Amino acid sequence: MASEKRLEVVTCTAPVNIAVIKYWGKRDEELILPINSSLSVTLHQDQLKTTTTAAISRDFTEDRIWLNGREEDVGQPRLQACLREIRRLARKRRSDGHEDPLPLSLSYKVHVASVNNFPTAAGLASSAAGYACLAYALARVYGVESDLSEVARRGSGSACRSLYGGFVEWQMGERADGKDSIARQVAPESHWPELRVLILVVSTEKKPTGSTAGMQTSVETSALLRFRAEALVPARMAEMTRCVRERDFQAFGQLTMKDSNQFHATCMDTFPPISYLNDTSRRIIQLAHCFNAHHGQTKVAYTFDAGANAVIFTLDDTVAEFVAAVRHSFPPELNGDNPALSPRFLKGLPVEPVPLSDELKAALGTDPTPGVIKYIIATQVGPGPQVLDDPGAHLLGPDGLPKAAA
Repeated sequence: MASEKRLEVVTCTAPVNIAVIKYWGKRDEELILPINSSLSVTLHQDQLKTTTTAAISRDFTEDRIWLNGREEDVGQPRLQACLREIRRLARKRRSDGHEDPLPLSLSYKVHVASVNNFPTAAGLASSAAGYACLAYALARVYGVESDLSEVARRGSGSACRSLYGGFVEWQMGERADGKDSIARQVAPESHWPELRVLILVVSTEKKPTGSTAGMQTSVETSALLRFRAEALVPARMAEMTRCVRERDFQAFGQLTMKDSNQFHATCMDTFPPISYLNDTSRRIIQLAHCFNAHHGQTKVAYTFDAGANAVIFTLDDTVAEFVAAVRHSFPPELNGDNPALSPRFLKGLPVEPVPLSDELKAALGTDPTPGVIKYIIATQVGPGPQVLDDPGAHLLGPDGLPKAAA
């Protein structure tokens, strides 16, 4: 932790997580307690991450926060809930007799700056990464060392899963106070090194129905959602945990797709219905099933959160062929001499171009639709939040205000 004059400052990064057994619906809106448990895969921060700097100083007169360069209302209830919880834990730690490691007062105000390196509010789990990073940075700057599930969860439910790398379950818990609604790692990021993730970005727009409002309406109106949570998810959680532990991609892939389909079915069963998928999303689903049928086994699996963007799970030996299939069915927009070779279409981990067999082209069927997939991010399973030791990484300057963009 760097000390700049009368400033205590810490900078952290936190990952995006993608649920393979979905969380949808709360039993307590204020504490953000879910109606079912969920299980997710943490994505690598080399490709997708939130970076957050938190600074406290006796000179600050109020709490302030900047997101992606714009100052936001620090009075937002979820933000306040995170701040209150961190300060409560810091006070508790001091009253428990721990020596405070920092010569500072808990009455100091905090300045926070946060940036995402991917589209915000487009269904790419930006709030999960954001609130996990906020909780982690605040904990470091205030000297809190306890489990941060509750802090992150109060900001965004799925944020508690971004506190760990690898494969993570969020246990729904039973207590009214939510103390047992916590995240736990099922397996570390090193557990399944062959697993790869492709994010097919269909839309970078803000989604039409926010997750919070959508969940509330689903809980109130969807009988299917209630049935899913009570009758189906417990067995699915056990089976998905087995698939991960045994690295059983066939079963993992099929259950991932079924659970995604069922989540979107509950959205359609909501009244009025909620539709996060668009025509391109549905064509990606069709492409995945055609690809798998051609190979006679589950080689790729899709899942969609509350948005149109597809997340594809596959193994490293299948990535190149599936990317080629996506390029064939959804070629990049024509602009320039040879746009199909444009590296801008494929970001993240390098993928060697391979030719598609005529048989697979025939199996994929439908005519290509150019330009509907904006780009692909190739990534893998990654670690949980990290502290950045380099003072140059701080988003706030010595005055506690955001540094000018480079």
